[in-house]
Amino acid sequence: MQDKEEERSLVNVERQLNKDGFTADFRVTDGRLHTIDNDRSKGYTPNEVTIVDFYRFEGESNPDDMSILYVIETADGVKGTISSAYGTYADADVDEFLKTVEDLGKNLTKPKHK
Repeated sequence: MQDKEEERSLVNVERQLNKDGFTADFRVTDGRLHTIDNDRSKGYTPNEVTIVDFYRFEGESNPDDMSILYVIETADGVKGTISSAYGTYADADVDEFLKTVEDLGKNLTKPKHK
């Protein structure tokens, strides 16, 4: 039986996600989401992206060593991940892009008013 911490290690989570088809590595540049291999040159806007899931990881020895791994699917079916640190080490571009994606997702579930 695996240790609980071992199950939640970044490497093991990424391995399982890869098996599930989430193989692309994403980055944010100029307000758009791009795959690392840049097979779609213009990138994706926040309304073309869905956050499927996320995992938080804490550093063993340093509380500042925390990160979050987002599991993402794009409108045209590309599935992959992007990570961001918490706090001081956070990537502002990634955080801003993903916050916009989250806000758009929340709007989809709100009732429409006539």
